[in-house]
Amino acid sequence: MSDIGHEQNDHERVPSRQRRRFPGISSRTYEHPADRSALVALRKLSGFDVVFKALSGLLPERSLRLLFLSDSVRVSDAQFAHLNAMLRDACYILDLEKVPPMYVTQDPQPNAMCIGLDEPIIVVTTGLVELLDEEEMRAVVGHEVGHALSGHAVYRTVLLFLTNLAIRVSWIPLGNLAVMAIVTALREWFRKSELSADRAGLLVGQDLHASMRALMKIAGGNHLHEMNVDAFLEQAEEYESGGDLRDSVLKILNLLPRSHPFTTVRAAELKKWAATRDYQRIMDGHYPRRDGDKDASVSDSFRESAASYASDVKDSKDPLMKLVNDLAGGASDIGGRVRRGFAGFSGSAPEDARDEPRDSRPDEGKPDSRPDEGKPDSEG
Repeated sequence: MSDIGHEQNDHERVPSRQRRRFPGISSRTYEHPADRSALVALRKLSGFDVVFKALSGLLPERSLRLLFLSDSVRVSDAQFAHLNAMLRDACYILDLEKVPPMYVTQDPQPNAMCIGLDEPIIVVTTGLVELLDEEEMRAVVGHEVGHALSGHAVYRTVLLFLTNLAIRVSWIPLGNLAVMAIVTALREWFRKSELSADRAGLLVGQDLHASMRALMKIAGGNHLHEMNVDAFLEQAEEYESGGDLRDSVLKILNLLPRSHPFTTVRAAELKKWAATRDYQRIMDGHYPRRDGDKDASVSDSFRESAASYASDVKDSKDPLMKLVNDLAGGASDIGGRVRRGFAGFSGSAPEDARDEPRDSRPDEGKPDSRPDEGKPDSEG
């Protein structure tokens, strides 16, 4: 990693518009509550980083570094100079003292990552470089620098190592269940850390439209003339609120194997955060400093995380989350709502899912002329 030299001439290639810099900013400023609670707890474990960095010989980190050095293009003033200027500018905005090495690797799939134990390295694919314009790419580079500032590279590498270690001992009775619990928890944290890094990208680029465009292109390719931000965000709204309990279960099953949230959801989450008072306070220069990280309260962070999840359930329009919220509130007819929600799995609504009691129905025993409730619409 090279010193950033905050008075460097790298701002020749930055936007002419004025952007705020955040001296001494703590990553707690932009971290999602669920991400922050895990990181605060890990940082409190004395010697945590030292112990696991000592295990780096068991990890493929050195091999990865040699691989990228030998078979990718290292970003510098001589190679991909515009990316180098973006990288140094992102580190300048977030006050990251050392600039991580950055590589461009040949891969048509748009992607970027920040990995490493001793020092983070950033890798972007040619597919991503070719897909995004300068301001969109600035948001992505800021996203990866946010990962570096949060220490996600260290903790992700460590926890993936622990997961792989757990898989090796999965022959122990109930081992598979334990491994799946670990993997599920890790992926949930990974997804929240991506939301954190999206916020960091917005703080660097300070252009919400560019961040939205980048996510749209990652979802739909380089066809902005065929896409619309408002319509894209409406997809997130439809995804969140549409369907019944069957769809809620399918959403969970689709999400579990993923390390990233769905793209429309990321766009909606970022837009929502950009509209908060917290974001405005950051832009006004009021934010936590990293010299206070050591004093951050673990219990307070966990309370904020719990409150965030509770708020998500309360405000969610998803049928399953509504049901969970009603259960917490003691709503009546929960059983009927569950049966109606899942009726389509069996192809017809169960008799006791009707609104009225059985003995009060007219013409008992005769065919019911009403359409089956809960039946899925036929598809072509």
